Amino acid sequence: MIANGLRRIGRHGRLALIVGLAGGLALPSLSAAMKPALPWLVAGLIFLSALRIGMRAAVGNLGEARASLGRVLVLQMAVPVVGVALLIAAGLADTPAGLALTLALSAPSIAGSPAFAVMLGRDPAPAMRLLILGTALFPLTVLPVLWLSPALGGFSEVAGAALRLVAVILAATGAAFALRRRCFPEPSPDTIGVIDGLLAIALAVLVVGLMSAVVPALSGEPLRFLGWLALACAMNFGLQFAAHAAGLPPGACIVAGNRNVALFLVALPAATTDPVLIFIGCYQVPMYLTPMLMGRVYRTG
Repeated sequence: MIANGLRRIGRHGRLALIVGLAGGLALPSLSAAMKPALPWLVAGLIFLSALRIGMRAAVGNLGEARASLGRVLVLQMAVPVVGVALLIAAGLADTPAGLALTLALSAPSIAGSPAFAVMLGRDPAPAMRLLILGTALFPLTVLPVLWLSPALGGFSEVAGAALRLVAVILAATGAAFALRRRCFPEPSPDTIGVIDGLLAIALAVLVVGLMSAVVPALSGEPLRFLGWLALACAMNFGLQFAAHAAGLPPGACIVAGNRNVALFLVALPAATTDPVLIFIGCYQVPMYLTPMLMGRVYRTG
């Protein structure tokens, strides 16, 4: 019975994300209480994604590895460097909005990008490769952005957070690959359906903890909240549409717009990140609406 329920949730995973968003907005006390558990939830999400995909599909062949490397360099180095240069030219680099965009453009993929690809009916392996490779290379790809935007802080703080995230990803994926190889190397559709249900639940629970900064702004300064939400949606969906127009596979397009901005919360001093906490909260809205709103775009991608 539990397995059937999980499969049913997996088939309606996009609705589960909406429930998670609504829960984060409606239950601010629960959202605040869940913040300490966020690292464990992220690790669990990575584990489930790797368990569904399997090591063979996640690693891919040499040609896929080269393509993934090129995409990481474009998304995490070329795009943010151009973006920061434009912000500097416009005199906006030192503003809260400029800092928020710099952080979002520089960050690696969110842990949930492979799960989003699953919900959109697309191959999750390209997103998984970008998640692993992009996070591993983040201490290097962020260097040019740090040089252009000293407001991001020193290299040691950002690199330390990135290396901790790399360790979490390697531990979670390694455990998942070992479990799959030992217990179900060729999983049945029913088994995949159960994992999809667990992924949907994990994503819905995770977003509750990421919405803690949004509720105060929504109730106290609604116009300010709407402005930050508009910026987050424009950045997220704009990058996804641009990547799709450039011919990237759906998994890479999802990664283009959905970045792990929260990584900087553990990498930079609070004085730097406090002005953009509301952006990080608002950014969860287009992120979790991606499986609901981008299905038609990626249907033929």
